[in-house]
Parts: sequence; structure tokens; C-alpha cells
Amino acid sequence: MSREIAVIAAGCFWGVEELLRELDGVLETEVGYCNGDGENPVYTLVKTGTTGHAEAVKITFDPDKISYADLIHKFYKLHDPTTKNQQGNDIGTQYRSAIFYVSEAQKATAEAITKEVEASGVWKKPIATEITLLKKFWSAEEYHQDYLQKNPDGYMCHFWR
Repeated sequence: MSREIAVIAAGCFWGVEELLRELDGVLETEVGYCNGDGENPVYTLVKTGTTGHAEAVKITFDPDKISYADLIHKFYKLHDPTTKNQQGNDIGTQYRSAIFYVSEAQKATAEAITKEVEASGVWKKPIATEITLLKKFWSAEEYHQDYLQKNPDGYMCHFWR
């Protein structure tokens, strides 16, 4: 079985992880923090919006079952990519819409799909998604992993559009 990694940010990582885990070909999900300033970020600092980290989901997937392009199309259907630094009631740079690429091929795919989505007219406002190189992914604290599996009545502002 082939395995590849994709990293996306689309607001609060709990809901993003929950929706992605149901996709055929997604093997594992892990929530964490991307890029930003400082090593080993923790939620108590990231949630202030002052560290520059994004709440993100690292997706391990089987490209023979779901392609990177398919994942990016799904990314644009599980959140509102036109709201800069906000999803639902969650506001701040840590909740930004972002695709963190790990190769030039991923970058090219993300840019092409973003242009396609923008041209489609599905969203009435311009796409605000950041497409940037993944510098570092730090795993979030254990209580954030599989949060909505552990807390089925927990907060979720994501849904398939």
C-alpha cells in the first residue's frame, strides 16, 4: 500500500479531522500546529493567535484510493475558504484557511485547484486560502487527537458543502 502525506488547515482542527476520517483512502489523521514562531507550540499559546501557528490536520492517505487532488477538492467543500482567519465562531490567524505543501507537485496541484474553484463561482467572495511550504508540523496535545470521537457532542463548525 502506498502512503502519502497532506497537511491542511481549515479552522478548528476537530471538525476537519472528523470529516476527513470518513473518506475512503484516508489511513490516518493527526491534528497539530503548522509553521509559526517558536518550537513545540502548545494550545494555550496557539489559541491566542500570537504565535503564527495554524491549527492543521496531517492526513496520511493511500493515493491509489484517493489522490492529493481529490483531498484538495474535499478541502474546499468542508469549510468556507473566503473568510480570512475565521471559520464560524473561531476567529484568529490560527484558524486560517491554508494548504501546506510538502513538494512542488503538491504546490502545483493546490494552486491549479484553487484557481479552478475560484473560477467556478461556487464562492461569491475571493478565495483567501494560503498555499505555503510546510516548514514544521507539531502534533497537538493528546486530548485534541480524535477529539470528536472521544466527545461526540463537542463543538463542530464544519460540514460538507
